[in-house]
Amino acid sequence: MVPTFSAMRKIAVLVFPDFQILDATGPLAAFEIAERYRPGSYALQVLAIEPAAVRSSSGACLLAADARRARMIDTLLVAGGDGVDRACECMRTRRFVLRAAGSARRVASVCSGAYVLANAGLLDGRRATTHWSRTQDFLRRFPAVHLEADRIFIREAGIWTSAGITAGIDLALAMIAEDLGESVARSTARQLVMYYRRPGGQSQFSGLLDMARPAGRFGELLHYLRGNLRARLRVEDLAERSHLSPRQFSRLFHAEVGMSPARAVEALRVEAARTALESGAPSIQRVAEESGFGHPERMRRSFVRITGAPPAAARRRAAAQVRTDAPAVPADP
Repeated sequence: MVPTFSAMRKIAVLVFPDFQILDATGPLAAFEIAERYRPGSYALQVLAIEPAAVRSSSGACLLAADARRARMIDTLLVAGGDGVDRACECMRTRRFVLRAAGSARRVASVCSGAYVLANAGLLDGRRATTHWSRTQDFLRRFPAVHLEADRIFIREAGIWTSAGITAGIDLALAMIAEDLGESVARSTARQLVMYYRRPGGQSQFSGLLDMARPAGRFGELLHYLRGNLRARLRVEDLAERSHLSPRQFSRLFHAEVGMSPARAVEALRVEAARTALESGAPSIQRVAEESGFGHPERMRRSFVRITGAPPAAARRRAAAQVRTDAPAVPADP
């Protein structure tokens, strides 16, 4: 059933000098297209504490209205980017975000925009996420926030947070689905030529997968590891495959990849197992065998060590998300 609404919703995106432009324009494009499918649904506005042509980290600018004069905001989205630390130091930004949170139906962040919400105290005691590369710094600075660093987006009551850059579009599509129904959200995603739609519980793109540069010394080896996770994969065998002594191999591998060979193998196995579980694999025993753990208990210990949660949690998230993402209205508007 398509939700009804009584008035146009004002979607406001807060930017600041050196913001990440796609954090702002990605969600704006999604809401713009949804408005075409359902005219009268959304009014879009870019805001800044100092109204001007605000320069993004790319050099491109967005013309922003005065945030302090903004009224009747339905949804506030805070962009992230290189300038987020200075935005957190700005008391006017903090006051505006708190004022908007007191009256808006939803407050959200994209990528490191979560820092602005956390700095204002809006995430204390709540689950939240941000870009995976910010995990350690965010945990150190905001220990009162229950950070789930590997989620695409998280919604808790009226506060939404999302991962890096394109995850802001996933967040916007989820909001559109909430406001206007799955059919409009699906059509919007199709117009954007993007996958509809990554569930909030899905894992962020793995930094481990990204680390294997084609030109890197161990790129070919990592490709081999992914395809042979059921093998024993001893350091001695991997060193021989790399034409190095075990000692040289361990030292050079850690220098390039950032972790020991054993830890990389464990992380790749967890990645493969979690993907299988989130895709609906019925048997934890079978997943443990196929991903190279051999035994579910060994897999459970690795999951807890690397992801902070047992394998069963990934399967529960997948099952819950299937129910949440089931399209209410499959046809286009």
